[in-house]
Amino acid sequence: METRILESVPCLPLFFCMFFVIYLIAYFIVFRSWSPKLRPEASSCSISFAHGTPAVFLASYAILAEPSRGFASSNSQFQNLVLDYSIAYFLMDLLHYVVFVPSDVLFIGHHLATLFVFITCRYLVSHGAFAILVLLILAEVTSFCQNAWTLANARKHDVVFAANLYDFLSPPFYVLYSIARGFVGPYFVYEMGLFYMSGKADNVIPKWVWVSWLFVVVTAISVSILWISNLWVELYRNRSGKLEKKMS
Repeated sequence: METRILESVPCLPLFFCMFFVIYLIAYFIVFRSWSPKLRPEASSCSISFAHGTPAVFLASYAILAEPSRGFASSNSQFQNLVLDYSIAYFLMDLLHYVVFVPSDVLFIGHHLATLFVFITCRYLVSHGAFAILVLLILAEVTSFCQNAWTLANARKHDVVFAANLYDFLSPPFYVLYSIARGFVGPYFVYEMGLFYMSGKADNVIPKWVWVSWLFVVVTAISVSILWISNLWVELYRNRSGKLEKKMS
Protein backbone atom coordinates (compact mmCIF):
# COMPACT_ATOMS: atom_id res chain seq x y z
CA MET A 1 0.00 0.00 0.00
CA GLU A 2 2.77 2.45 0.98
CA THR A 3 4.65 1.74 -2.25
CA ARG A 4 1.55 2.35 -4.38
CA ILE A 5 0.92 5.68 -2.65
CA LEU A 6 4.51 6.81 -3.20
CA GLU A 7 4.34 5.83 -6.84
CA SER A 8 1.01 7.55 -7.51
CA VAL A 9 1.66 10.89 -5.80
CA PRO A 10 3.85 13.42 -7.72
CA CYS A 11 6.04 14.15 -4.70
CA LEU A 12 8.57 16.49 -6.31
CA PRO A 13 6.07 19.22 -7.36
CA LEU A 14 4.33 18.99 -3.97
CA PHE A 15 7.61 19.38 -2.09
CA PHE A 16 8.64 22.29 -4.28
CA CYS A 17 5.33 24.05 -3.64
CA MET A 18 5.80 23.46 0.10
CA PHE A 19 9.24 25.09 0.12
CA PHE A 20 7.96 27.92 -2.10
CA VAL A 21 5.13 28.66 0.35
CA ILE A 22 7.52 28.54 3.32
CA TYR A 23 9.79 31.00 1.53
CA LEU A 24 6.93 33.40 0.81
CA ILE A 25 5.67 33.23 4.41
CA ALA A 26 9.17 33.93 5.70
CA TYR A 27 9.76 36.79 3.27
CA PHE A 28 6.42 38.58 3.58
CA ILE A 29 5.41 37.75 7.17
CA VAL A 30 8.12 36.36 9.47
CA PHE A 31 10.94 38.67 8.36
CA ARG A 32 8.87 41.57 6.98
CA SER A 33 10.49 44.01 9.45
CA TRP A 34 14.03 43.07 8.37
CA SER A 35 15.89 45.20 5.85
CA PRO A 36 15.39 44.37 2.15
CA LYS A 37 19.03 43.29 2.02
CA LEU A 38 18.62 40.66 4.76
CA ARG A 39 15.10 39.37 4.08
CA PRO A 40 16.06 37.10 1.16
CA GLU A 41 18.89 35.47 3.13
CA ALA A 42 16.65 34.97 6.15
CA SER A 43 13.95 33.44 3.94
CA SER A 44 16.55 31.10 2.44
CA CYS A 45 17.47 30.03 5.98
CA SER A 46 13.79 29.32 6.63
CA ILE A 47 13.50 26.76 3.85
CA SER A 48 16.85 25.34 4.92
CA PHE A 49 15.40 24.86 8.42
CA ALA A 50 12.46 23.03 6.82
CA HIS A 51 14.79 20.82 4.80
CA GLY A 52 17.95 20.15 6.80
CA THR A 53 16.97 18.41 10.04
CA PRO A 54 13.94 16.60 8.55
CA ALA A 55 16.19 15.37 5.73
CA VAL A 56 18.62 13.90 8.27
CA PHE A 57 15.86 11.88 9.96
CA LEU A 58 14.18 10.90 6.69
CA ALA A 59 17.46 9.82 5.09
CA SER A 60 18.47 7.88 8.21
CA TYR A 61 15.17 6.01 8.22
CA ALA A 62 15.37 5.39 4.47
CA ILE A 63 18.80 3.81 4.91
CA LEU A 64 18.07 1.78 8.04
CA ALA A 65 14.76 0.49 6.67
CA GLU A 66 16.56 -1.30 3.83
CA PRO A 67 18.22 -4.60 4.89
CA SER A 68 20.18 -4.79 1.62
CA ARG A 69 22.03 -1.51 1.41
CA GLY A 70 25.28 -0.72 -0.30
CA PHE A 71 26.98 1.61 -2.76
CA ALA A 72 25.40 -0.21 -5.73
CA SER A 73 22.05 -1.19 -4.25
CA SER A 74 18.86 -0.16 -6.02
CA ASN A 75 16.88 2.77 -4.66
CA SER A 76 13.85 1.98 -2.55
CA GLN A 77 10.66 3.99 -3.02
CA PHE A 78 11.20 5.78 0.27
CA GLN A 79 14.79 6.61 -0.64
CA ASN A 80 13.49 8.14 -3.87
CA LEU A 81 11.00 10.13 -1.81
CA VAL A 82 13.82 11.59 0.28
CA LEU A 83 15.76 12.42 -2.88
CA ASP A 84 12.70 14.23 -4.26
CA TYR A 85 12.44 16.15 -0.98
CA SER A 86 16.03 17.36 -1.32
CA ILE A 87 15.75 18.04 -5.05
CA ALA A 88 12.73 20.28 -4.37
CA TYR A 89 14.64 22.19 -1.70
CA PHE A 90 17.72 22.78 -3.85
CA LEU A 91 15.55 23.86 -6.78
CA MET A 92 13.78 26.39 -4.55
CA ASP A 93 17.02 27.68 -3.04
CA LEU A 94 18.58 27.85 -6.52
CA LEU A 95 15.65 30.03 -7.59
CA HIS A 96 16.36 32.24 -4.57
CA TYR A 97 19.99 32.73 -5.61
CA VAL A 98 19.15 33.34 -9.27
CA VAL A 99 16.60 36.02 -8.34
CA PHE A 100 18.28 37.74 -5.39
CA VAL A 101 22.00 36.86 -5.56
CA PRO A 102 22.81 36.09 -9.22
CA SER A 103 26.43 37.16 -8.66
CA ASP A 104 27.03 34.35 -6.14
CA VAL A 105 28.42 31.96 -8.73
CA LEU A 106 29.88 29.65 -6.08
CA PHE A 107 26.55 28.83 -4.45
CA ILE A 108 24.70 28.63 -7.76
CA GLY A 109 27.35 26.21 -9.03
CA HIS A 110 27.12 24.22 -5.78
CA HIS A 111 23.35 23.88 -6.09
CA LEU A 112 23.52 22.89 -9.77
CA ALA A 113 26.18 20.25 -9.03
CA THR A 114 24.19 18.91 -6.08
CA LEU A 115 21.05 18.73 -8.18
CA PHE A 116 22.98 16.84 -10.84
CA VAL A 117 23.97 14.19 -8.28
CA PHE A 118 20.48 13.86 -6.80
CA ILE A 119 18.66 13.84 -10.15
CA THR A 120 20.97 11.27 -11.79
CA CYS A 121 20.69 9.02 -8.74
CA ARG A 122 16.92 9.39 -8.56
CA TYR A 123 15.84 9.48 -12.21
CA LEU A 124 18.70 8.19 -14.35
CA VAL A 125 20.34 5.19 -12.69
CA SER A 126 17.93 4.48 -9.78
CA HIS A 127 20.85 3.04 -7.82
CA GLY A 128 23.30 4.39 -5.27
CA ALA A 129 20.86 6.22 -3.00
CA PHE A 130 22.58 4.69 0.03
CA ALA A 131 25.78 6.63 -0.70
CA ILE A 132 23.99 9.84 -1.66
CA LEU A 133 21.75 9.79 1.43
CA VAL A 134 24.70 9.20 3.77
CA LEU A 135 26.37 12.23 2.21
CA LEU A 136 23.11 14.15 2.62
CA ILE A 137 23.07 13.29 6.33
CA LEU A 138 26.67 14.47 6.76
CA ALA A 139 25.89 17.68 4.90
CA GLU A 140 22.67 18.49 6.77
CA VAL A 141 23.48 17.30 10.30
CA THR A 142 24.90 20.78 10.96
CA SER A 143 22.06 22.54 9.16
CA PHE A 144 19.99 23.68 12.15
CA CYS A 145 22.98 25.11 13.97
CA GLN A 146 24.33 26.71 10.80
CA ASN A 147 21.05 28.43 9.97
CA ALA A 148 20.69 29.80 13.50
CA TRP A 149 24.32 30.96 13.31
CA THR A 150 23.70 32.59 9.92
CA LEU A 151 20.64 34.50 11.14
CA ALA A 152 22.50 35.62 14.26
CA ASN A 153 25.43 36.72 12.12
CA ALA A 154 23.11 38.79 9.93
CA ARG A 155 21.80 40.81 12.91
CA LYS A 156 24.77 40.75 15.29
CA HIS A 157 25.66 44.40 14.62
CA ASP A 158 22.24 45.80 15.56
CA VAL A 159 20.75 43.26 18.00
CA VAL A 160 22.57 42.39 21.24
CA PHE A 161 20.88 39.00 21.55
CA ALA A 162 21.96 38.11 18.00
CA ALA A 163 25.55 39.07 18.79
CA ASN A 164 25.53 36.95 21.96
CA LEU A 165 23.93 34.03 20.13
CA TYR A 166 26.52 34.28 17.35
CA ASP A 167 29.38 34.19 19.86
CA PHE A 168 27.76 31.28 21.72
CA LEU A 169 27.06 29.17 18.61
CA SER A 170 30.31 29.73 16.74
CA PRO A 171 32.64 27.28 18.60
CA PRO A 172 30.24 24.29 18.78
CA PHE A 173 29.06 24.86 15.22
CA TYR A 174 32.64 25.01 13.94
CA VAL A 175 33.54 21.82 15.82
CA LEU A 176 30.54 19.87 14.56
CA TYR A 177 31.02 21.14 11.01
CA SER A 178 34.73 20.28 11.09
CA ILE A 179 34.04 16.73 12.24
CA ALA A 180 31.29 16.12 9.66
CA ARG A 181 32.97 17.77 6.68
CA GLY A 182 36.64 17.42 7.60
CA PHE A 183 36.84 13.87 8.95
CA VAL A 184 33.74 11.67 8.58
CA GLY A 185 32.88 12.99 5.11
CA PRO A 186 36.32 12.43 3.54
CA TYR A 187 36.54 8.93 5.06
CA PHE A 188 33.14 7.96 3.66
CA VAL A 189 34.01 9.37 0.23
CA TYR A 190 37.27 7.40 0.34
CA GLU A 191 35.33 4.16 0.95
CA MET A 192 32.82 5.16 -1.72
CA GLY A 193 35.60 5.80 -4.22
CA LEU A 194 37.31 2.48 -3.51
CA PHE A 195 34.08 0.61 -4.15
CA TYR A 196 33.21 2.38 -7.40
CA MET A 197 36.77 2.15 -8.74
CA SER A 198 36.65 -1.59 -8.19
CA GLY A 199 34.08 -1.77 -10.99
CA LYS A 200 31.49 -3.56 -8.84
CA ALA A 201 28.83 -0.98 -9.68
CA ASP A 202 29.56 -0.46 -13.37
CA ASN A 203 26.67 -2.69 -14.47
CA VAL A 204 24.09 -0.47 -12.69
CA ILE A 205 25.86 2.90 -12.36
CA PRO A 206 27.80 3.95 -15.49
CA LYS A 207 31.37 5.00 -14.89
CA TRP A 208 30.80 8.59 -16.03
CA VAL A 209 28.01 8.91 -13.44
CA TRP A 210 29.97 7.76 -10.39
CA VAL A 211 33.06 9.64 -11.53
CA SER A 212 30.90 12.77 -11.72
CA TRP A 213 29.49 12.07 -8.26
CA LEU A 214 32.95 11.72 -6.78
CA PHE A 215 34.18 14.88 -8.49
CA VAL A 216 31.23 16.91 -7.19
CA VAL A 217 31.50 15.53 -3.65
CA VAL A 218 35.28 15.92 -3.39
CA THR A 219 35.03 19.48 -4.69
CA ALA A 220 32.23 20.33 -2.25
CA ILE A 221 34.12 18.86 0.71
CA SER A 222 37.29 20.72 -0.28
CA VAL A 223 35.44 24.04 -0.44
CA SER A 224 33.75 23.27 2.89
CA ILE A 225 37.09 22.56 4.56
CA LEU A 226 38.51 25.81 3.20
CA TRP A 227 35.44 27.73 4.41
CA ILE A 228 35.51 26.33 7.95
CA SER A 229 39.28 26.81 8.15
CA ASN A 230 38.85 30.51 7.40
CA LEU A 231 36.16 30.73 10.08
CA TRP A 232 38.47 29.10 12.64
CA VAL A 233 41.19 31.61 11.79
CA GLU A 234 38.73 34.49 12.10
CA LEU A 235 37.47 33.18 15.46
CA TYR A 236 41.02 32.84 16.76
CA ARG A 237 41.90 36.39 15.70
CA ASN A 238 38.75 37.85 17.27
CA ARG A 239 39.24 36.00 20.56
CA SER A 240 42.94 36.92 20.64
CA GLY A 241 42.10 40.57 19.95
CA LYS A 242 39.54 40.66 22.77
CA LEU A 243 42.02 39.03 25.15
CA GLU A 244 44.71 41.56 24.27
CA LYS A 245 42.29 44.44 24.91
CA LYS A 246 41.42 43.06 28.35
CA MET A 247 45.08 42.68 29.28
CA SER A 248 46.11 46.14 28.03
